[in-house]
Amino acid sequence: MHFEERTSLKTVFEQTKDYSVEGNSVYYKGEKVAELYPKYRLYKGLLEPKGIDYSKIISKRLLPDDALLVLENNTLFIVEIKFQEVAGSVDEKLQTCDFKSKQYHRLLSPLKIKVKYTYVLNEWFKKPEYNDVLDYIKKVGCFYFFNEVPFDFFGLPKPK
Repeated sequence: MHFEERTSLKTVFEQTKDYSVEGNSVYYKGEKVAELYPKYRLYKGLLEPKGIDYSKIISKRLLPDDALLVLENNTLFIVEIKFQEVAGSVDEKLQTCDFKSKQYHRLLSPLKIKVKYTYVLNEWFKKPEYNDVLDYIKKVGCFYFFNEVPFDFFGLPKPK
């Protein structure tokens, strides 16, 4: 899956052979394989219908850039897209993955949904000054990719 600045998971799936999107449902060759939960839809579309009040579990609502619930492995992939062209606040945001990942785990544990917190980064973050933060992301159990996310990371079929 190739990303560009301001690309959403929905757009990526719509542009990928053998995949289609209807509403927020993702299909592979006509079979539903995942559900999209970006921003507030995580609460309105997933948690609230199942009777989960986030404020009883975490103190502040988290809004993912994108979130993909893969039905086969019952895993919610939080996908944060961070593209940078100059030094700035994104540098420090990368260091928050451990806290946010733990918050998402707490939030989704009543539904027994696993969580994988993931960044999609652009080439900017390949600079040597990001080595420590990239090492940290891995060390705390989060993930990152540059400009793409492999289909097998999600556990989804690879398009032909």
